[in-house]
Amino acid sequence: MFTGIVEEIGIVRGARTGQLTVEARKVLEDIKPGDSIAINGACVTVTSTGVDVFSVDIMPETARRTNIGSLDYGDLVNLERAMLAGGRFGGHLVQGHVDGTGRVMALTPEAGAVIARISAPAELMPYMVSKGFIAIDGASLTIVDCDDSSFSVSLVAYTREHTTSGSMRPGDMVNIEADIIAKYVERLRREDGKGVTLDFLEEYGFLKAR
Repeated sequence: MFTGIVEEIGIVRGARTGQLTVEARKVLEDIKPGDSIAINGACVTVTSTGVDVFSVDIMPETARRTNIGSLDYGDLVNLERAMLAGGRFGGHLVQGHVDGTGRVMALTPEAGAVIARISAPAELMPYMVSKGFIAIDGASLTIVDCDDSSFSVSLVAYTREHTTSGSMRPGDMVNIEADIIAKYVERLRREDGKGVTLDFLEEYGFLKAR
């Protein structure tokens, strides 16, 4: 489990079929083979560590469903170690299970921030809501607005300086993970075709008996 608070930007130092090697500093303080780490929001397992680098195995499914499969030498990636049970929870619940990829459609400056418009697969749009959470390349962000096929997020200066969003360009592919709570709510809404009704809320203690 992760929080979507990117710890540092790593640099790809080796990219071949089935394996990725990343240069890093901070995340190397206490990781060891077998630990989980999020690279651009995708949870992978550390297989080895060295001087200022670590390596992970990349499964074919991960390469297909994320932008990790297109990474090359010198590319920048967002890095986050798995959340500690006693740590401060700064972002939102991020599983590291990328739901799909989108494309940056536009970047529009706005009062010191940049509004990024991102396309998304149709099957993910039911989980998008204004002011809701979203993870983009593993970074916890808040949705500004959305339509039938895209959504926008505001990238403040700090976020652009400390994540790969600072080098984001129109046309770039990004990893998208929808909020897990939104997924459960949508599932409940569709369950048995009844949705979340007043009777349902009453049955599970959200409303006083009428």
